[in-house]
Amino acid sequence: MNLEVPGDADAVAQRAAEIIASEARSAVATTGRFVMAVSGGRTPWLMLAALAGQDVPWPSVHVVQVDERVAPAGDPDRNLTHLRESLLANAPLPPEHIYAMPVESSNLHAAAAHYAETLQRIAGSPPVLDLVHLGLGPDGHTASLVPNDPVLHVDDADVAITGIYQGRQRMTLTYPILNRARKILWVVTGDEKKDMLQRLLAGDTSIPAGRVLRDRAMIVADSAASAPREKAN
Repeated sequence: MNLEVPGDADAVAQRAAEIIASEARSAVATTGRFVMAVSGGRTPWLMLAALAGQDVPWPSVHVVQVDERVAPAGDPDRNLTHLRESLLANAPLPPEHIYAMPVESSNLHAAAAHYAETLQRIAGSPPVLDLVHLGLGPDGHTASLVPNDPVLHVDDADVAITGIYQGRQRMTLTYPILNRARKILWVVTGDEKKDMLQRLLAGDTSIPAGRVLRDRAMIVADSAASAPREKAN
């Protein structure tokens, strides 16, 4: 797993956007489409805004969600809200090419199964995503695969529902579909991620992020997250 440290969070966002744009051009040239899954977070929204200024074959790009909080439409807690603000408002991406997780459904488990069917329709059966963008939490979670949640053990579905985490239930992609992706792009910023980034780099499978396969993965991190840990006296 390669690690790039281009500088601060803004530089990380720009570099990640360049990588996604390059992958999109390559995929569209080869297969005619590019399907990427995006996570939430401040730096990712900067990344997507930067992506809007890149050379991207937008009519052939399809964007799905890595995870989403169960909250009303337009809620600031929703990743979709920021996804639309950062990307759709700035890039000529067809609006119907953003596939929102149906977290407003009264039956979340049926909605998760429906989203899995949507993924099959746009990315094959089983669905293979061209690129998955992931973040890393200070507790070692990625997507909404959080420590001690039963969702960590789901191996027969590509989309699942979590328990309550930080006040919200969530819908998330699971390990099976993440580990089928052609490329994993980790974007990690902030001093609070330092310890978990070192564990991710070391292949520590005791943290949720460490169970994502490494052979097609790369990390773009800022200098704060990638700084060496201070040794105890």
